[in-house]
Amino acid sequence: MTTHTTGSFTFADWQEKVVAEAGGGGEGDGPKLASAVVTNHFTGGIAATGTSCAYTIVHTTGESGSAGSFTGHELVSGTLDGRAGSFVLAEHGTFDEKGTVHCVFEVVPGSATGELAGLRGTGGFTAVHGEPSVAYTFDYGLG
Repeated sequence: MTTHTTGSFTFADWQEKVVAEAGGGGEGDGPKLASAVVTNHFTGGIAATGTSCAYTIVHTTGESGSAGSFTGHELVSGTLDGRAGSFVLAEHGTFDEKGTVHCVFEVVPGSATGELAGLRGTGGFTAVHGEPSVAYTFDYGLG
């Protein structure tokens, strides 16, 4: 049986640093590799304060700014529809020059603990630059 839940999250902290840049003809030419350590607060079906997330980000350059893609993992400790435990989400997505992020995620098999042991599931979100809260959806099963 699959359960559908929703909610939102906010970015509590975002620390990003450039790891490497491709040589080019000038400032902003070529792709840039960055890493980010992020903390989020979730409400709704997933209730968790201070998640820990690590991303690898590829910034490409376009006519009006940076676009690119990212992958990462997020450790979520809290509750899922009232059941306590923790789990890890594997996340990947893209972002465009306007700062809109499209992300899909899935539970890393075997990562769930406590009342969430055996958790499996997938979800996603679209984050619009400048909006304070990001809505997510999550479809999951236990056992």
